[in-house]
Formats: sequence, structure tokens, C-alpha cells
Amino acid sequence: MPQVHDIDLSGVYPEEVMHSLGAASAYAPHAPMDGSAPDLESSIRAMSVVSEHCLSTGFCVWCQDALGWYIANSENETLKTTLRPKLLTGETLGGTGLSTPMKSLFGIEKLRFKGERVDGGYVVTGILPWVSNLGDDHYFGVIFSLSDGRMVMAVADCATDGLKIVVNDEFVALDGTRTFAEQFRKAFIPDEAILAAPIDDYIPRIRAGFILLQAGMAFGLIRNCIDLMDQAGQSLSHVNRHLPDQPDDFLEQLAGFEREAFELCQTPYDLSKKYFVRVIEARLAAGEATVAAAHNTMLHCGARGYVTRHGAAASARGLFRCHRDAHHQAVAKDARRSRRGVSVSGGDEERRQTTSPGSAAPPEGPDVERTAS
Repeated sequence: MPQVHDIDLSGVYPEEVMHSLGAASAYAPHAPMDGSAPDLESSIRAMSVVSEHCLSTGFCVWCQDALGWYIANSENETLKTTLRPKLLTGETLGGTGLSTPMKSLFGIEKLRFKGERVDGGYVVTGILPWVSNLGDDHYFGVIFSLSDGRMVMAVADCATDGLKIVVNDEFVALDGTRTFAEQFRKAFIPDEAILAAPIDDYIPRIRAGFILLQAGMAFGLIRNCIDLMDQAGQSLSHVNRHLPDQPDDFLEQLAGFEREAFELCQTPYDLSKKYFVRVIEARLAAGEATVAAAHNTMLHCGARGYVTRHGAAASARGLFRCHRDAHHQAVAKDARRSRRGVSVSGGDEERRQTTSPGSAAPPEGPDVERTAS
């Protein structure tokens, strides 16, 4: 990933890389055009390879994958035959836009979008605070509510009149992801862009895949941490061997995470509560493990990980990139904390504990209000 330092230090968006990944079929397996079963495992593996080198790019891959997943599981034949093939080949790029609306569905915050039915479509007003992998010619998913309480999901075109992309923040991690606020001011969304109206039966079909695809980011980042620990061990093994958590521990744990995720990928349309609990717990465990892996990477690298001179510079940048990016995964996980409620049976408040080498209990602070979508 030759652009990784520009992405990391200057917030450069890897647009050409994103197009090239599509040309290499990285976005296609989970949303096939030929009617075959979705292959989420291959899409996760592709995302993992990218994320091992650059999580900013891996995150953009997830955004792209999620939008393709939405369309593939809709009943909108127009989107399936026009926009989907362009997304799968990387000719067109786009974002998810669903993370914030998902939180509204779980009662964390109010939905910020209101829509009104008009001839040929809907007029929409509202704001999405952070949506990633965007540009003037990109697309993204959006959910809005109608006056009667029903919700509608659609694909929005960034070039739509009444839709404004607003650059509102710089980020300490994943800054090269084209993450913007989206302001809708009576923007028109045509019927041809509607994914589901209402969304009641549609969201359960897409939610497991939406979450499972995120695993590629965690797997790639953990693998990168293992590589950095191995590199440190070449000269520091005499002291690092006293640390309680070793690279092989994380490698074994990663293999277990992959087995569970790839088994779940075989049945993404299982609507049972038991299955969705497994999906949620797998996602939470992977997010917590990335923080544990990054923390232990810092311990294994020691003071040398802070040195920026000579050959140590690349390792230092890689170490801090891993540490920041791992906490992005934890923040995104924590912002979806309400999903832990899916694991609760009746009124029982007991949660299943997810443990990992060097990990602590999940933090009990206030929920993060916004994460990139």
C-alpha cells in the first residue's frame, strides 16, 4: 500500500486504490450479479488484507461493501442492474450512511431525517453528521421517517440538488476516509432509488451481513499488530518473553475469531435471535481484541516504538497507526453498545463476557454519540 503514509499523515483519500480494488473484484463476492449465494467470507478476507496495511483504506472498503450489500438485498431491480455493477467493479464509489440511523432503531438517538411523499419519490430534509467514503460523484445509503412513523431506506446521490457535503472535522485516525456531514434541504429522492418502503422486513435481512463485513477490518489490524510484535521480537525477545501475552496467543485467538465469523457468514439470512446474538458477540469480541492487540504491540516494541529516526521511523508510525486505529474499532463498537441488549433474555441483565489476551472489561462510560457511517 504505497500511499499509506500520505493517508496516515496527510489524510489523503486513496481514490485510485479504491478503484483498483474494485477492478480486482474485491467488492464483488458478497453481492454477486449471477444470482449465486453471497460469499461474505471472501469479501471479509479481501478487506482483511487491505486493513493489515491501512485501516483507513480497509474502512473505505467496508463502506463500499455495505452499499453493495444494501442494493443486492433490495427488491429494486433498477439499482441492481445499474448502480450495483458499477459499485462491484469500483467504477463508482460510495458509503454506508446507516450507522447513525441504526442507533435510532435501537433507541439511542433520534432519527435526523424527515421525508415527505411527493409525485415520483420523496422530498427529504435532515442531516447525517459523519458519512465516509464520499465525493461529489459518490452514493450512500440513507434512512428517513415519514409523518405516519414509517421509515424508508434509499440510496442518495451526492450530486443531488439540495444535498450538500460539509467538511466539518479532521481526525487523529482514519482521516483519509472522506468523512463528511451530509445536509439534506428538501432534496428529492426518486422512487428508482428506494431500497425499501417500509424497512420493517428489509433491515433484518441486511443487518447480519452489515455487521459481519466489519470483521475484515479487525482481522487485518490484529494481524498487523502480530507482525509488529514479531518484528520487535527479533531484537527484544530476551525481554519480551517475560510479557504474559505473546504473538502466538493473538494468532491463535485470531484463528478462533475467523472460524466463528466465517461460520456465521454461511447463513447471513438467518433471522433467529440466537444467530444474531452470535453475530453481535463476534463483532464485540473482535473490536475488544484489536485494542488488546494494539496495547500489547506497544509493550513489545518498547521505547524503540517511539523513535522516528532512521529505519525505526516506519515501525514507529506503524505502531501509533495500529494504536489509534484499534481505538477507532473500539469506539465504533462502543457506539453500538445497545446491540448488547440483543443478548439479554427477558429482563436478565447478565451479559456473556468476551475475553481476549490482555483485554479488560468493556468501558462503562457514556455512549459515543456519533461514529463514521
